[in-house]
Amino acid sequence: MKNEVMKNKTNLQNDKKVDELADSIVQIVTEARASASKYINTALVKTYWKIGQYIVEFEQGGNSKSKYGSSLLTKLAKILTARLGSGFSRPNLNNMRKFYLVYPICQTISNNLNWSQICELITIDDELERSFYEKECIKENWNVKALRRQMDSGLFLRLAASKDKEGILALAEKGVEIQKPEDIVKDTYTLEFLGLPDINRYSESDLEQRIIDNLQTFLLELGKGFAFIGRQYPLTINNVHYYVDLVFYHRILKCFVLIDLKKNSVKHEDIGQMNMYMGYFANEENEPDDNPPVGIILSRNKDELLVEYATYGMDSNLFVSKYELYLPNREELKKLVSGILDSK
Repeated sequence: MKNEVMKNKTNLQNDKKVDELADSIVQIVTEARASASKYINTALVKTYWKIGQYIVEFEQGGNSKSKYGSSLLTKLAKILTARLGSGFSRPNLNNMRKFYLVYPICQTISNNLNWSQICELITIDDELERSFYEKECIKENWNVKALRRQMDSGLFLRLAASKDKEGILALAEKGVEIQKPEDIVKDTYTLEFLGLPDINRYSESDLEQRIIDNLQTFLLELGKGFAFIGRQYPLTINNVHYYVDLVFYHRILKCFVLIDLKKNSVKHEDIGQMNMYMGYFANEENEPDDNPPVGIILSRNKDELLVEYATYGMDSNLFVSKYELYLPNREELKKLVSGILDSK
């Protein structure tokens, strides 16, 4: 019996050692695959950039105009597809050409972005706007779907519209920098992904449920650093129960972020209630190293004057923002941002 126990113990130890060996092998294979994938992507992007360079230099040498004209890419696509297979269609060759023209220096882009992301970025004509999305895509590791969504929702233009000229230039040069509560709050949040009707046929509970159902996209709209804590977060004061619609924690600012949802216009009592929630969290929920909580009331409409008076003398970490159920008008935002940039 004793020998049998010792044998089983030895077998368990051996199994553990085999598991550890397997873990080590899995780790190096995973790292090797990631490294190989990154190397292949970098090589592919550099190759496409080089192809774009060849095409542009061929055109600039007069060959395109004198002999082939606008049919150059069509003819080239047929030859390359016949010799190399797929991946060299006329639209893709045109993207390679534009890639070289937009990014005369390839190094930073090729080391950090894949070809699909680059194809999205080169559709942006404005250099400041493109620079912003490029930097945010790299810093936040957006995939193509996330990048496209942020571009479609006019993230840069929405953020830029609330800044001065220096702020817009800094945004384009550095991307989003978070140092204080104001940096994580938008004037307007675009929630088109919820699929709610643009009429009053939904309730606040419908709005909350759609956000939970689309939490990943909502986190993308909120911005960097947000971690979801819970919905209808309970707090009790003098035996009266209250519930915060949505609670997040911001890992960069190290603070709770409380969000209350309002279907229509925000009222002064809504602001007072949020201020109470923030006071409760500061005293009852915060850990010693947490910073004061941030409160955001998301409403369909916002009376600026009412908000100004209702928040007078209150915590500066309390914000009232609007939400929209449709994508913003990009042309209007562009005009607004251009006006700020053109001002002295």
